[in-house]
Amino acid sequence: MPAIHDTPQWAALNHHREVMEPRHLRHLFAEDPQRFEQMTLRAAGLMLDYSKNRVTRNTLELLFELAEAADLDGWIRRMFSGDRINNTEGRAVLHVALRNRSGRPVWVDGEDVMPKVERVLEHMADFSRRVRSGEWVGYTGRAISDVVNIGIGGSNLGPKMVCRALGHFHDGPRVHFVSNVDPTHVGETLARLDPETTLFVVASKTFTTQETLANARAARAWCLDGLGDEAAVARHFVAVSTHAERVAEFGIDTANMFEFWDWVGGRYSLWSAIGLPICLALGMERFVALLEGAHAMDEHFVTAAPSENMPVILGLLGIWYTDFLGTTSQAILPYDQYLRHLPAYLQQLEMESNGKRVTRDGQPVAYPTAPVIWGEPGTDGQHAFYQLIHQGTQSIPCDFIAAVNNPNDRLGMHAMLLANCFAQSEALMRGRSHEEALQELLQQGMAAEAAEALAPHRVFPGNRPSNTLLMERLEPRTLGALIALYEHKVFVQGVIWGIDSFDQWGVELGKQLAGVILPELEQGLVRDSHDASTRGLLDYCLRHRRP
Repeated sequence: MPAIHDTPQWAALNHHREVMEPRHLRHLFAEDPQRFEQMTLRAAGLMLDYSKNRVTRNTLELLFELAEAADLDGWIRRMFSGDRINNTEGRAVLHVALRNRSGRPVWVDGEDVMPKVERVLEHMADFSRRVRSGEWVGYTGRAISDVVNIGIGGSNLGPKMVCRALGHFHDGPRVHFVSNVDPTHVGETLARLDPETTLFVVASKTFTTQETLANARAARAWCLDGLGDEAAVARHFVAVSTHAERVAEFGIDTANMFEFWDWVGGRYSLWSAIGLPICLALGMERFVALLEGAHAMDEHFVTAAPSENMPVILGLLGIWYTDFLGTTSQAILPYDQYLRHLPAYLQQLEMESNGKRVTRDGQPVAYPTAPVIWGEPGTDGQHAFYQLIHQGTQSIPCDFIAAVNNPNDRLGMHAMLLANCFAQSEALMRGRSHEEALQELLQQGMAAEAAEALAPHRVFPGNRPSNTLLMERLEPRTLGALIALYEHKVFVQGVIWGIDSFDQWGVELGKQLAGVILPELEQGLVRDSHDASTRGLLDYCLRHRRP
C-alpha cells in the first residue's frame, strides 16, 4: 500500500485546494441556501454545525475517498476488536471497553475483558458509596471531607476536567488535584486541609511515576505529621495502580487498590479507575451516565456512514486544514465556565497522541501531523487573543462549544454568553470588507479623509473556519459524548496520517536526562558530559541555591 501522500486521493485534494483557496465562505453560503441543513449533524445529545468550514460537498467527498484509501473503516474495526493497534508497545487500545454498556463481550487475546471491567466498577461504586455516606472514616474516626488526587498527565487532566465540568452536580467531598512536582502545588493544597478528614488517591499505573511518587511521599509525611502513626496511612491513602507490591510498601492496603490494564492509555483513562475522584465527587450513578454518553458516541462512530459520522467529519476537516490549507494550530473555545479545563485536556489528547514524526513502520512523515491545540473559555478569550484570530496573518480553525441551557442563569446572562459565541463564529466567517468598513465610518459622521485612513484597520478578512458544537445541557451524558467525540476524531486523524496515536515516546528522553541531572543537583557535582548551556545552568543553580 503506498504512503498516503502518494495516493491519487491525496493528489486530488491538492488539486482541489487550488480551486478552493480563492473561494470565500460568504460566497459559499450565498450559493447554497441549504448549506446549514446539509452540514449539520446530531448524535449522542450533541449537535455539530460544520457549515462555516472552507469546504464544499466536493471537498468532503474527496476527504471521504482519502479515508477509504487509508482503510479507516478497517482500523475502526481493529480497535473495537481488541487488535494490538498500538504497534510500538504491542498493545490493544480498548478505552471503549471501559464504557461498553451494550452487554456485548470485548475480546483481548481470546479473553472477554468485560468481567474485569465490571468488577472494578463495582469496587469503585462500593468505595465511593462508603466515603460519600460517611461509613468510611479516617484514622481518628472522622468522616472524609476532602479528597486529593495525586497523579499527572491523564491521571490528572481527565478526572480534573470532568469534576470541574460537572461542578453543578458535585454533592460529595471536595476534590483537589495535585500534579506538578513543584513543591508549591502540593504545599498550597495541603495547607488548606485537615489530615484527619483528607483522603488521598495516588494514581500511577506502575507506582513508579517520579512526579506522582514525590507528591505522594510529601502527602504521606504531612499526614503522619498530623496523625503520628504509620497505621493512619491505610485509612487515608488508596491507589489506582497495577503493582500491588509497591502499593503495599507505601503503606496502602491492597484491598483499596483499584486496577486498570495496559490496554488503557493514560490520556484515555478517565473512564477507568482513574475516574475514582469523579465517583467520589459526583456519585457512581453520574459516573455511569458519563460512561453511557461516551458509549452512545462509540456506537455512532462504529455504525454511522462517513457522511453522517461526527468524529469522522471533525477528523477529516482537521486533515484538510493541517495538510492542505497549511494551518498550524486550532483553538478550542468553550462558552461555558464549567468547561474551562477542556482546552488543556484536549492539548494532551491531541498533541501527545498525534504529535509524531514517523509512521507506524518508522518512516519519516512527509506532511504535517498534529496542530497546536490551545484556548480559553468564553468572553475571557475574546478579550485576550481573538484579535489574532480575526485580524492576524494566519488562519486558525476554531471549535466553539456551548450548552443551550445554564443551571446558574438567574438574571438572563446566559443569552449574552450565547450571543457572543454565535457572533464570533459569524464574524470569523463573514468578516468586513474595506467598503463596508468605510461606509460604516461615514455613516457615523466621520470626515471622508479620516474614514479612508481608519478603514483599513477595521477590515476583517473573514473566511476563517469554525465548528460549533451545541448541547441542550452540560450533564454527565453529554460530557461523556463530547469527550468520546474528540477521542475518535484524534483516532481518525492518526489513521489518515499512518501514525501510532497511542504511544508517547517523545516524553521519555527528558525523563531520562532528568534522572541524570537530579543527583547532580542534590550532590553538587556536575558532569562534563553535559553541553555548555546545561553545565552553566547547573553551576548557576548550585552557586545560588539556599538550604
